[in-house]
Amino acid sequence: MDNTKVKDLEVNQDLIGYYLVKDILLKEGANGCYLDMIFADQTGVVNAKLWQCDPKDGDRFVRGSLVKIMGRVAEYRGKLQLNVAKIRLTTKEDGVNIEDYVSSAPLNAEDMLTVVREYAQSIEDADIKKVVLHFLQKNQKKLLYYPAAKSMHHAIRGGLLYHLLRMLQLAEAVAEVYPLLKRDLLYAGVILHDMEKTSELESDELGLAEYTLEGELLGHLVMGVRNISDACKTLTVPESKSLILQHLVLSHHQKLEFGSPKPPMIPEAEMLHFIDMMDARQYSFEEALNNIEPGEMSERIFALDNRRVYHYEG
Repeated sequence: MDNTKVKDLEVNQDLIGYYLVKDILLKEGANGCYLDMIFADQTGVVNAKLWQCDPKDGDRFVRGSLVKIMGRVAEYRGKLQLNVAKIRLTTKEDGVNIEDYVSSAPLNAEDMLTVVREYAQSIEDADIKKVVLHFLQKNQKKLLYYPAAKSMHHAIRGGLLYHLLRMLQLAEAVAEVYPLLKRDLLYAGVILHDMEKTSELESDELGLAEYTLEGELLGHLVMGVRNISDACKTLTVPESKSLILQHLVLSHHQKLEFGSPKPPMIPEAEMLHFIDMMDARQYSFEEALNNIEPGEMSERIFALDNRRVYHYEG
């Protein structure tokens, strides 16, 4: 009964388990205050509620806490929800390690950063290479643990670096198929497109992130364009190259309703968008399939336009 993993949760199941508090809010309901939480372990995340809590619980149980709970699994609007009966912080006597409950990229962070640097070093244009290496050097410590998002794709420790690495591998492959594409621009676009996630978000070393005020008000696209412009001036990069690098970042969401005020106007920018979407969507499929058995259907996945995913066992 102890230590039930998130991926093994079933409706109407009574359980005892250890979980990382990934997010937590103290809310007011009709019957008093309650805690609205997101629990996580290495197998997934689940919403949890502690009804009729003590208001002081909002200070005792904070984001990044490791807790032991007793509860029952329910279903709410088609998704699993844990109704918590008892909760406490873990102690040394529990013999649990918080790192065992943190979802992380499947590859070593230092190794990933080394490969990303190798792609940057392969850029032939000296000005573009200079800019890309500048941002890699500036953010190298954060890249080792930052997630790519608070709760969407690659929202895991080292997720941003993992996203960049897989996108670079895709970029290398598509450049073989489409000789029109300039590898220098494609590699630069991949490495720079989400670099300001390191400022849009504030993350601890567990990869648990919240939006900064600047991130909320501006977002990583605007922040990226501004910082590329400033860096190019400092590094004496020609304005024509600065504008192209800014355009790659500004347009990579492709449409205004997705956050890009300008659509892609060069082939590398168009391909950057599709590579970004490809890796994000495939990650969401992978995450969904890891949480269900062959022959089963997943819950609706918000990151996949609220679709359900089927685990084909053929």
